[in-house]
Amino acid sequence: MKINLLVIRTDNPEILKTQYEKLGFNFDYHQHGNGPFHYASEQDGFVFEIYPLTKSMGKADNSIRLGFEIQELNAKIIDLENSNWKIISEPKETEWGLTALIQDLDGRKIELKNK
Repeated sequence: MKINLLVIRTDNPEILKTQYEKLGFNFDYHQHGNGPFHYASEQDGFVFEIYPLTKSMGKADNSIRLGFEIQELNAKIIDLENSNWKIISEPKETEWGLTALIQDLDGRKIELKNK
């Protein structure tokens, strides 16, 4: 089994899109049928989408924890230090490899692993 779709919701899709672009995602702005406009990025069969909150949602769900493999983790963390990402833990060697923990503007924690 392989995950092929991840959707997150936010009250400010444009700002969150810009934030995730700092990790290397490239987004298109579109909609499916009569659904809401949203941002979507596709890489290697994985689709990552950023949708606006639904009318019934008071705030974004920040309980989900995401993980992404990226190239040159140490350099990426240095780059993120001058952005709106919150760095929770600097890169460190773990049993899963070199990892760091960051937080997006909605409070979601993202584990970055060196590829």
